[in-house]
Amino acid sequence: MKKYFSLVLFAHSVFALPFAMIGFFLGVTTTENPFSWYKLILVLLCMVFVRNSAMAFNRYLDRNIDAKNPRTKMRDIPAGKVSANEALIFVIANCVLFAITTYFINPLCFYLSPVALFVVLFYSYTKRFTALCHLVLGLGLALAPIGAYIAVTGHFALVPVLYSLTVLFWVSGFDIIYALQDEEFDREEKLHSIPSALGIKNALNVSVLLHMLSATCVILPVFFTSFSWVYYVGIVFFCSMLIYQHLLVKPNDISKVNRAFQTLNGYASVVFAICFLIDAYLRHK
Repeated sequence: MKKYFSLVLFAHSVFALPFAMIGFFLGVTTTENPFSWYKLILVLLCMVFVRNSAMAFNRYLDRNIDAKNPRTKMRDIPAGKVSANEALIFVIANCVLFAITTYFINPLCFYLSPVALFVVLFYSYTKRFTALCHLVLGLGLALAPIGAYIAVTGHFALVPVLYSLTVLFWVSGFDIIYALQDEEFDREEKLHSIPSALGIKNALNVSVLLHMLSATCVILPVFFTSFSWVYYVGIVFFCSMLIYQHLLVKPNDISKVNRAFQTLNGYASVVFAICFLIDAYLRHK
């Protein structure tokens, strides 16, 4: 089990999982649907299964590329910790478990499960033909809040879509920052990314634009739903983390990419979700 946790980098669940909780409790607190531990557990299982599928498939598909890249050659498959066949079986098992779990949530979740799986698995191919691969990754994680909301309510709504757009632009922006490390390698191997296509400086400008859109989308829900002051604290913190990572990573110094990528973005999602949940509790106790 430990080696599979390493394969899928389970700690990176900190990016999408908090927003899934936002979508879930948005559905509970803004509609007539009651809280259900049973449904919450199913949503959490879906998050685990779909993320395991996506991450393991990415490692499986990129195993030969990872073996060539000095930064990634010690990942589990190139290093021989997990075989390619084991990784593929793990992907298939998690895809099946995800679909089965959605069946027990509601019909709409079940019918949309192949779409979700297609998006998160398709991302792994995109770096082979488009620099917009970062947006596809963002789209995959953006399914978390709207998916959790649908699990509670069985229908779409505007505010959870705004949170999904927040995640889309936020993840796309910080994935561009992360990809700065492989700018030269991607160009040599004819792999596509914003940094390899535009260069580091222009890639950072695109990342700034995407994070500005993310900040806008995290603010917009205040015009459609009543929030307390706690939510505004969450907005300020989330936006501050976006700004801070751009102060850390500069065109002439990308040495702090990993700190910006995991630490700051992890703080951003977790603290923002905590503020949202505290706000929801204060308004509905």
